[in-house]
Amino acid sequence: MGLTLVWVAVLALVVVGVILVVQQQAGKNLAGRPKPDSLPAPSLHRTVFTLQIGDIVQYQGSDWVVEGKLTFDDHGFTWLEYMLQDGDRIRWLGVEEDDRVEVCWMEDIDDLEVTGSPPAALTYNGITYRKGESGTAKMTRMGTLGTRQGQTCRYVDYEAEGDRKLSLEYWNDNLEVTVGYLIRPSSLMLLPGDGRRVYDD
Repeated sequence: MGLTLVWVAVLALVVVGVILVVQQQAGKNLAGRPKPDSLPAPSLHRTVFTLQIGDIVQYQGSDWVVEGKLTFDDHGFTWLEYMLQDGDRIRWLGVEEDDRVEVCWMEDIDDLEVTGSPPAALTYNGITYRKGESGTAKMTRMGTLGTRQGQTCRYVDYEAEGDRKLSLEYWNDNLEVTVGYLIRPSSLMLLPGDGRRVYDD
C-alpha cells in the first residue's frame, strides 16, 4: 500500500509538471503574436501611382482633390489618369512608366475640331502636335469621371516641342480632347485624404 501511494504521488507530480510546461509554452506563443492594436496602420505615404479618392494634390499654389481614377490597359501596358478638381476647375493628371516615369498635367478643351480619322498632325493655339502612340485600352474606373464612360477607350496621343502633349480619347460616341505638358513628379505635393469625394456630381 505504501509503495502504491508513492507511485501515485510521483505520477501526480509528473502530470502537474507537464501541465505547467504546456501552459508556459502557450504563453510564449501568445506573447509573440501581435496584438490587434499593434497591427501596422495603412500607409499614409502617397506617390503618383498610389493616389486615392479624396487625396489632395498641391500644384502651383492650388489644392486639387482626387475625385476619380482611370486605369488604362492596352494589352498589358497600363497607365493612370486622375480627375482632379478645385472648385469649378477640372484637371487630369496622367501617369505612366515605360523607360521612365512620365507625369502629365492636362486640361479639357472644346475648341479644337477633329473630324474623320485622327490626322498625322494637329495645330492648337499656334502649336503643331505630331501624332505618336495610339490604340484601344480596357478601363478600370473609380469615383467621378465626368463624360468618360465606357468599358474601353480608343486613344491617340500627340506631342510637340517643350514637352507639350495633346490627347484624343474616344469614349463610345464622345470625343474628349485634352492638352497640357509634362511636369516633374517632385513639383507635386501629395497629401492623403479620408477616402471620400469632396465635390458633388
